[in-house]
Formats: sequence, C-alpha cells, structure tokens
Amino acid sequence: MKRLPKHVAIIMDGNGRWAKQQGLARSFGHENGVTTVRRITEAASQLGLQYLTLYTFSTENWNRPKEEVDLLMNLVVTAIEQQTPDLIKNNVRLTAIGDLKRMPDFARTRLNKCIDDTAHCSGLVLCLALSYSSRWEIVEACKEIAQQVQAGNIGVDDIDDNVLAANLKTCDMPDPDLLIRTGGDLRISNYLLWQIAYSELYFTEKYWPDFGPDDFLQAIIDFQQRERRYGKTSEQLNNQ
Repeated sequence: MKRLPKHVAIIMDGNGRWAKQQGLARSFGHENGVTTVRRITEAASQLGLQYLTLYTFSTENWNRPKEEVDLLMNLVVTAIEQQTPDLIKNNVRLTAIGDLKRMPDFARTRLNKCIDDTAHCSGLVLCLALSYSSRWEIVEACKEIAQQVQAGNIGVDDIDDNVLAANLKTCDMPDPDLLIRTGGDLRISNYLLWQIAYSELYFTEKYWPDFGPDDFLQAIIDFQQRERRYGKTSEQLNNQ
C-alpha cells in the first residue's frame, strides 16, 4: 500500500471486438464497457488512488460511422448521469479533458452538469479523455504559449518543459505512473504522449468488458515490482 501509483491512465480497448466475438453488435460491447468503468473506478477509489484517467473517445473516433458516434455520445453521458450519485457517495470528483466543443450540445451540457455536481468531492479524481488526442493537446499548448510570447508575458528563451506542461490540459494532475492498455494491441494511440514519458506500460490481451478489479490489481502489483530509474542507474537509486 506504500507503493501505490498516484495516477493510473487506461486505454479501454476491445469493446467492439468483444461483442463481435460473441456474435453481437458493437453497441453491446460499449454498453458492457460502461459496467467495467464503474467496477474499475470503484476499485481505484477503494485503493485510495488519487487520479484515474480513461481514454473514452479520441478525436479520431469522430471518423467512425455516424450511428456509432451518436450511440457513444448518448451512452457516455447517460452512463455518467446514472453513476453520478455513486461518484458522490464514493467521494469521486469527475473531470474531463479534450476538445469538448466538438461534442454535441446536449452531451456537453449534461457532462458539465455531472462535473459540477461532483466538484465538491475530495477523493479520487476520475478524468475522462473525451474528444481527445495528444497531438491535438500539444498543438493547443503551443498556440497558448505563442500567444503568451506575442503578448510579451514570456520570452522565447523562457519556454521549457515546465512551461509546456503548464499549458497542457492535464496541468493540474501529476503525470501517470502507470498506463494500462486492454485489448491486446501494443501501441499508445495518440494518448497522453507528453505525460507518459516515464510511465510504466502494462498491456493485457483481455478486452475491456472482461477486465475486472482483479486484473486491475494485477497490473498494480506488476507496477510495484518494477524499478523506476528515470535515467539513473540502479546503484544510484539504492544509494539514495
């Protein structure tokens, strides 16, 4: 319990393939994926983790068939509304990062209400990456910094890692200690590219609807067995 990650990020992959494997529509996989979100959020809260960030909908997902996009938008906000009382009960604060202005008005309005309703909670922060991609986020940060330079608030030579990080959408969260990807694919898919520079990566073949609290705990146990050197040697860490 003394070596828990502060921040876990998850790429929730495999809903559609899970449903197809069972001869069902992709929508059935997304619906079962919502159940997994609730179970993993509860497990993270019970462990005392500080931040849980879930890759919920990428900017690239807007290119999917309109029927699936509409279903996902409705499913996301409906699930959030249904779970808000439990979030409050478990002292979980909801937040979101991404290009939220691209969301339909009905979805953004309902999302913001749930965020406001949990704003007083002081436990786990559940962050949904919605309409999000890391390249979009970094480009937006560069625009913000360019405006600050143009306004004379900072100079070009003042720009460093800290300045860029302070202009990312995750500026009020620590970088993820652990990144989990379900579904068997071994890639990052444009997710938190800046923030996971030194994150531990954990991949599992299990599709997201099959990923349960025990699997989540196993990922954390695996994380606890790793040595995080940040460019140093093992000997340096042992001396410290």
